[in-house]
Amino acid sequence: MPQAPIVVRTVPALRRTVDIMRARKAMVALVPTMGALHDGHVSLVRLAKRRAKRVIVSIFVNPTQFAPTEDFGSYPRTWKADIARLAAEDVDLIWHPELKAMYPDGFATRIVPEGPAIAGLEDRFRPHFFGGVATVVGKLFTQCRPDIAIFGEKDFQQLRVVSQMAADLDLGVKVIGSRTVRERDGLAMSSRNVYLSVEHRRVAPELHRVMKETAGRLRAGADTATAVAAGAADITKAGFALDYLEVRHAATLAPIASLKDGPMRMLVAARIGSTRLIDNIAV
Repeated sequence: MPQAPIVVRTVPALRRTVDIMRARKAMVALVPTMGALHDGHVSLVRLAKRRAKRVIVSIFVNPTQFAPTEDFGSYPRTWKADIARLAAEDVDLIWHPELKAMYPDGFATRIVPEGPAIAGLEDRFRPHFFGGVATVVGKLFTQCRPDIAIFGEKDFQQLRVVSQMAADLDLGVKVIGSRTVRERDGLAMSSRNVYLSVEHRRVAPELHRVMKETAGRLRAGADTATAVAAGAADITKAGFALDYLEVRHAATLAPIASLKDGPMRMLVAARIGSTRLIDNIAV
């Protein structure tokens, strides 16, 4: 039976444990999560284990990246199942801080990212989000002192924001993106998929299908605006309330007119019922 990982909940205990790892000159990887772990998270852990000797997984549902109207209170929390998954993957350490360990009384400093954080994608609909993400990830990097950190490509704008922040602030962390893990029908794995009703779960893979069809049209030389408009219409017809379907430069997230302008990334966000789904693919 796999041995349970060490779990620490205070910054001093975390630092003592990381100091031991560092004294042994082991490369350390961090996988930041909010728990409710699924096979996509496991793929991040396995990539971390291939790239580093020691693996830390953080589990912290970060309130500062949720708006008052969002699902902080109901966000799925599956601690016992998460521990079992991480034990099976032979993770070395779980950083599971209390809220006051991350945001003690008097906490008054926040990171306000720009660049890819103000690209007009997620930030247009969730203007609070990337400030909360950048601040908590900045804290996780300074607390855990990893050599590398693994983030999933499903949250592609987040990956670009965190990569830019780590480089701009000289945090000494190499941020590595890991491919999106999908269900057999193409739906990107997400902790929020548990919110989908049976009918909405049946329809949800249409996002990925439409993106693939639209990307195929673009590769065949179709006009970008025309192809994206057709894709947006298909998503709406399937029953989604579309926030955006955009083609952007894969590195900068700047608007892009054609494949000649650089590598493309197609990004989508849409609601079905009460569930908001995001996804992206390379073009």
